[in-house]
Amino acid sequence: MIFSNKNKILFIMMMASFLTPFTSSALTLSLPDIGRDYGASPNELGWVLEVFLLASIVCLLPMGKLADRLGKRRIFLWGTILFTVSSALCIVTPGMVFLLAARALQGVAAAMLFATNMSIVALSFPKEQRGRALGWMVSMVYVGLGCGPVLGGLLNYYTGWQSIFVFITLVCLACVIATMRYLHQEWLEQDTTGTDGWGALLYGLAMLLAMFGLSELAELSWGWMALASGLLLFVSFLRHERKTRNPILPVHIFVENRSFSLSNLAAMINYSATFAISFLLSIYLQSILGLTSREAGIMMLIQPLVMALLSPLAGKLSDTHAPTWIATLGMTITAIGILGLVVAVHLQSFWLVVPVVVVIGVGFAFFAAPNNNAIMGSVAKHQYSLATSMIGTVRLVGQVVSVAIVTMVLSLDWDALTPGAGLMRNIELSFVVFTVLCVIGILPSVARRMSRDQA
Repeated sequence: MIFSNKNKILFIMMMASFLTPFTSSALTLSLPDIGRDYGASPNELGWVLEVFLLASIVCLLPMGKLADRLGKRRIFLWGTILFTVSSALCIVTPGMVFLLAARALQGVAAAMLFATNMSIVALSFPKEQRGRALGWMVSMVYVGLGCGPVLGGLLNYYTGWQSIFVFITLVCLACVIATMRYLHQEWLEQDTTGTDGWGALLYGLAMLLAMFGLSELAELSWGWMALASGLLLFVSFLRHERKTRNPILPVHIFVENRSFSLSNLAAMINYSATFAISFLLSIYLQSILGLTSREAGIMMLIQPLVMALLSPLAGKLSDTHAPTWIATLGMTITAIGILGLVVAVHLQSFWLVVPVVVVIGVGFAFFAAPNNNAIMGSVAKHQYSLATSMIGTVRLVGQVVSVAIVTMVLSLDWDALTPGAGLMRNIELSFVVFTVLCVIGILPSVARRMSRDQA
């Protein structure tokens, strides 16, 4: 039946999957108005997006551990409630400090959702239907990304930026009500004991310093020190996790489970190579080709629309065919598409951008859901929270890496060699770097042995 209990659970998880990407993409167009209201600098406005990302990354793995101990439904429900409350606080915020604090709470809530949503779906559906269900969740991520700029822009223009948070609060509230009404089963891992507080602290500090340093490398002279300190702390975290009895990250799984480690590596490389594409395209279409923001916005809807339409199909295919090979095909198609962007930028061709963006959308749709299915299928049920947390973590880390790459490349000054061509050359170089990353990402994707990686 279309309204079976498992499909109701899937619908709830799809709502949660929509929330976080919509929140980030919808806010992008409202940042100038927020800045005018609170007299905030561009750097402070950047933190409206960045503090959410950092809070999510820092809390993801600990929340996965907590979900095993306290229950996946409980953590998911608390996450939806916290997202509702923090979104409501953003509506009535009196200033930037308060807004940043509320956004940090949203990031914590998002981590609670990221750490539980896929594991709940994987536990609710039989393995022969898991890929299709995960495909629908991925589809909603791209619906959120695609709708965010359009709906967020309209809300911001007609009723003010606070109305974006009103909409988010209402969606969150609906998610809370649906969770309380339809999600009754609690999933606990009886063998999970201890909290590994020291490990959580080391992990949080390491990720905070590393991600902050990476994102600020081009802006702050001491950014590399923060990055290096974060990496050293992460090494200490890994050493601690190898020795502790109840780790939040069982390091041995990456050595013993080849499919799990390689699938996560492929995902991180893929997000590193693709997340900042829309940002670069926005600059290219408006600054180089001279399109209006409206025309560029319509153009940029193509890629998430293709992803949203094809992700359920790709997920369903991964139920009947090897998900690792479908994901490898998706990574290869994505690499070809980004290479096409290199050519399009070099030729300054608008009409070449259109089919190339479609190709990238197809490639990413055929990578994301099958790769997630491969990760969930490579672990036992009692490790689903860990797998879900890792999927969220590598996605967010990849996004930070992608933005850091673009920031550093755009800071290069070519005007001394070719006056007036610096921006175009930097955009072209960024796409070259992303193409190389995608090609490198094919390697771990291919390395997974098909016969042993099926759920």
